[in-house]
Amino acid sequence: MSKTYTEILQQIESLQAEAEQLRQQEKADIVGRIRVAIEHYGLTATDLGLDGRARPAAVSKAAVFAPRAAAAGVKYTDGAGHSWGGRGPRPRWLRSALAAGARLEDYLVG
Repeated sequence: MSKTYTEILQQIESLQAEAEQLRQQEKADIVGRIRVAIEHYGLTATDLGLDGRARPAAVSKAAVFAPRAAAAGVKYTDGAGHSWGGRGPRPRWLRSALAAGARLEDYLVG
């Protein structure tokens, strides 16, 4: 026998309540583990970034390597915002263009 729309809605509500109960239980377990770790390592609100002070943003790899790339200069570009300094492995956009029959000289700057 197939279920009615109302029966399915009741089942959904029941499952959502059960899921929320499990979520709260898992949350309590995690909070407990975090408290143990905080006590064990003697962490403070400042250590956790919870003191209200602005924390420095994480530095991306691109930002770390950007000065070196800029110093090398751009030797090749496709005019669509992609560029390459000519050092290291060829970027994907350039490899694709070359595979499609373009010549490296076609992208040379200047």
